[in-house]
Formats: sequence, C-alpha cells, structure tokens
Amino acid sequence: MNTVGYGEFKKGWPIVLAAFLGVGLGLSPLPFYTIGLLAPELAREFGWGIGQVFFGITVMTLATLVAAPLTGYLAGRYGTRPVALVSLLLFSLSFMSFALGDGSLTMYYLTWVGIAVLGAGTLPITWTRGVNAWFEERKGLALGLTLTGTGLFGVIAKPYTAWLIAGFGWRGAYIGLGLLPLLIALPVAYFLFRNVDGDPQQRGSARAEAAGLTFAQTLRDWRFWLLAGALIPISFALGGPIPNMENILRTNGFERSQILGLTALIGLSALTGRLVGGWLIDRFWAPGVALVILCLPGISCWLIANGQLSYTTALLSIVLIGFAVGVEYDLLAFLVARYFGMRSYTQTYALLYCCFAIGTGFGPAAFGWSFDKTGSYATVLTAAGIALVLSAFCLLGLGRYRNFETR
Repeated sequence: MNTVGYGEFKKGWPIVLAAFLGVGLGLSPLPFYTIGLLAPELAREFGWGIGQVFFGITVMTLATLVAAPLTGYLAGRYGTRPVALVSLLLFSLSFMSFALGDGSLTMYYLTWVGIAVLGAGTLPITWTRGVNAWFEERKGLALGLTLTGTGLFGVIAKPYTAWLIAGFGWRGAYIGLGLLPLLIALPVAYFLFRNVDGDPQQRGSARAEAAGLTFAQTLRDWRFWLLAGALIPISFALGGPIPNMENILRTNGFERSQILGLTALIGLSALTGRLVGGWLIDRFWAPGVALVILCLPGISCWLIANGQLSYTTALLSIVLIGFAVGVEYDLLAFLVARYFGMRSYTQTYALLYCCFAIGTGFGPAAFGWSFDKTGSYATVLTAAGIALVLSAFCLLGLGRYRNFETR
C-alpha cells in the first residue's frame, strides 16, 4: 500500500484532533449518552414520567432537522471555523441551562430546542468539512479517526455523569457536562482548527464529486427510497434502547455498580464498531455485512425482552447493540457513495440522515412511554428486534454496487 498519503497527517493532525474533540463533546453524543443517568433524577425531582423526560431527545431531533441545514448555509457564507467556535460556546452554555429547571415541562423542552439550534454547529457535518479540506489520499482514515470521538466520549460520559450526580446532584451534573466543550473542545479548536475552508489541499475534490447521479435522479431511484425506508426502523431500534439501558438493567435487578460498568461498554463497542465495521465494508459486500451486524442486536433485543437477564447475557447484548450503532454512520456514508455516487453526495446524505434522525429521535421516547404504560420494555424490545431483522434483509435488495465514471 502506498504510504505517501500518511504524510498528510504531518500537517493535518491538528485539524483531526480539534474535530475529534468537537464531535465528541458536541450535540451528537453528549445529550444522548448522558440522559439515561439523568432521566431518573429528573423524574424523581419533578414527578415526570420516563417517557416525558426522553421526549426531550425527540424535540432536539426535530429542531436539529431545521437547524442543521441553516448551519450548513452559515458555514458556507461565513466559514466553518467561526460557526464551529461560536456553536461550541453557545452549546456549552445552553446545556448548562438545564440546571435551572423548575419543573416546567415546557421550559424543559424549549431548552432542548435551544441546544439543538445553538449547538448544530458542533455536529459532524461541520467538523468533517474541515477535515475534508486537508485530506485527500487518507480522507477516509482521517474522517474515521474524527468520528471515533462519539464512541470514546460515550465511554467516558456515563461514569463521569454518575460521579457528578453522586457528588453534586443532577444540577451540578449538567454544569459539569456543559463545561467539557467550553474548557476542552473550544480552546483546542480555537488554536488548531484553522484554514479549514480555503486550504490548497482541497484541489481534486471537485473531480471526485462529478461522478454519480444528480439529486433529482437520486430521488427517482427506488434504491434511495428502499434505503430511506430501512433506515427509520433501524435507527429507532438501535437508538431507543441505549438511553433507556440504565432503566432496563435496573428493572432486571442489576445493582448500580453493575449498571455503570455495563452501560459504559456501549460507547466502547460503538467505537470498535466504527473502526471494525469500516474495515469490513471496505472488503465485503456492505449489505451482506449489514445483515449480519444488524441481525445480532435484533437477537439481543429479544433476549433482553425475555427478562431474567444474567450478567453475561446483558454484557453480550449491550456489546452487540453498541457495535451496530458504531457501524451506522460508516455504513450510511459508504452506501450513498456506492449506489448514488458523489455528484450529489451532500444532498443525498443529508436527506437520508433526516430519516436516520427521525428513528433515533423518537426511539428513546417510545421506549420510555412503553415502560410507563406497561411497566416493562418487553413489547417495544420485541418490536425493535423484529424491525432490525426485517430491515437488514431489505438492504439486500440494493443489489450490486454501481460503477460511476468520472467525467
């Protein structure tokens, strides 16, 4: 393998490091990985149901669907760096504002809207634009390293949140979590995330983007709608259990120390899935890889739904779910490139991401509501397992990769 491309990291590593921290401590992972520990505290304090607490994730997702395109426009008009820096600051402050909660659900949901709108500039789409500007030959590796930030901080966030709650209460936990992007990601990005829009290493990217379908052609392609239709139940089934996992384990009789140890594995297995999954889809037919990777957590959902979990079964189930979550983003990007090309990649990816976000946004709340109504997660977990298996088989219908010739 030609190793010349690795020389890009000699100058580009500061961009990767800044983007790694920006993604890992941004809107995408931080609220999602911490709400499972904070939800019971809010429910006890204000008398809310678990479903009501988790509905905040749904509100955030819906707001993000509007805020993300606006952020992309601002980054194109004013530059990626200022948008990312301002968004890190505002996301930090808005996340800490949860500590001011007074029991009003309306204000609670408005705070979720606020972190989505103000923190949209911390999403991967902003940081990866800067990485793309610096890397060409090792673009995939650089992006992969950047996106591992979500998995790594998923591992760290849960025990850190538990420590904050134990020492400072849930209000102190929101303050402590909000300080992470302010004190770590923001200063690193300020000094290292530079020259990310006009670097001369961007040359050649226009040639790569010329091959493929136009956006209009993509929307007329049945493969697009097959993929979109499969993504919603997949993201629902994988996104629903993770924030609820603490409560799932608690209702199955696990002790607090065991719960913290097991749930911390979600981020670690997601990190592993991102790296291993990328390696697999580079070497084997991606829909076939997806079939295996998605069916296994489908079985996990069925095992958890049956109750009477042993520690070993819970550990295996969590690892399989986390691994599949780690593969999702890599798989989506890969399938878009292989079946629709790079000509309208950003538009196609953005629209499919909306489908992905719908499932992820409604999943946690639906799982919480199911528990509130039935006192158990069995019904929704069984449905999630079936959805994963059926959707995985649907992806096989995408068929062989397409060949796109660059004009």
